Amino acid sequence: MHPAVFLSLPDLRCSLLLLVTWVFTPVTTEITSLDTENIDEILNNADVALVNFYADWCRFSQMLHPIFEEASDVIKEEFPNENQVVFARVDCDQHSDIAQRYRISKYPTLKLFRNGMMMKREYRGQRSVKALADYIRQQKSDPIQEIRDLAEITTLDRSKRNIIGYFEQKDSDNYRVFERVANILHDDCAFLSAFGDVSKPERYSGDNIIYKPPGHSAPDMVYLGAMTNFDVTYNWIQDKCVPLVREITFENGEELTEEGLPFLILFHMKEDTESLEIFQNEVARQLISEKGTINFLHADCDKFRHPLLHIQKTPADCPVIAIDSFRHMYVFGDFKDVLIPGKLKQFVFDLHSGKLHREFHHGPDPTDTAPGEVGLLFIFQ
Repeated sequence: MHPAVFLSLPDLRCSLLLLVTWVFTPVTTEITSLDTENIDEILNNADVALVNFYADWCRFSQMLHPIFEEASDVIKEEFPNENQVVFARVDCDQHSDIAQRYRISKYPTLKLFRNGMMMKREYRGQRSVKALADYIRQQKSDPIQEIRDLAEITTLDRSKRNIIGYFEQKDSDNYRVFERVANILHDDCAFLSAFGDVSKPERYSGDNIIYKPPGHSAPDMVYLGAMTNFDVTYNWIQDKCVPLVREITFENGEELTEEGLPFLILFHMKEDTESLEIFQNEVARQLISEKGTINFLHADCDKFRHPLLHIQKTPADCPVIAIDSFRHMYVFGDFKDVLIPGKLKQFVFDLHSGKLHREFHHGPDPTDTAPGEVGLLFIFQ
């Protein structure tokens, strides 16, 4: 039999304090460190992942670490399943290949991923525990509005792009694919759904998805692909939600730059919708195959006076078409030339081939300009 051990009063108080501290101190969540071996598996299996791309030498990265960890603890209590929400980090000095893969150029950068797919909009809110936690709560909220009566369709905001899914039941593979797409594209489109008896009048040939474009005159479009095929469904809805020619503003300029693609920009006066329509039509006609290699954009000449000065233009010269390669800006010829078949396409091909960059530094290629003629491209920095 072991002899009893009696603690002095100070030792007893210390032991009780340690016990209370152990019981009531919350368990902190370990932030997942990503590397080339685990990044795909971890991100692909996470419903939502917030990744902190950092550099140890960066003071702001060091300041964010404890905030990021505390926000992770808060969210982990609300979403305890390990795959619901993942807070992860990448040391960009140790894993420069990962930083390059996701086009990280500043630290710290917070990127959101859904099932392994990086969202184009990085987190730009406050760097506080509350702001980060609120951001994740928002990402976990249902992005789809349920329709209780088909009469609600008549009151939709037709200034938005609306995607409506009609399903027999919510617990189905068709709806799960629709929900997954909505989680990714909810910033670009309004998503709605109807089920059962409510949706029955619209389900003459089974579950279906309808796109209602902005305005009251444009006809609806029906999705004809496989409802359970995520890639096909996503590509169709993305094509409807994200216009081929997007507007660039001071609010989204940095975000578009981070996509890493050069810009083909139409500068036009805001009220000049005719030039914009011509540009949109010619981009769709000549350059649809170039989607993914260059961003097609339009900008308000009045608001973008300073960028126009870089190419020696003013709002009085608009409409103006230019390419911004992030190294130089190259100006297309006369705007009316955009209607010449293949002219706009050749302009973009000359960017990819390096011709525009070469001519910027060395002048027009000898074979491109006949003696006494002026070249079609006027290129300025």
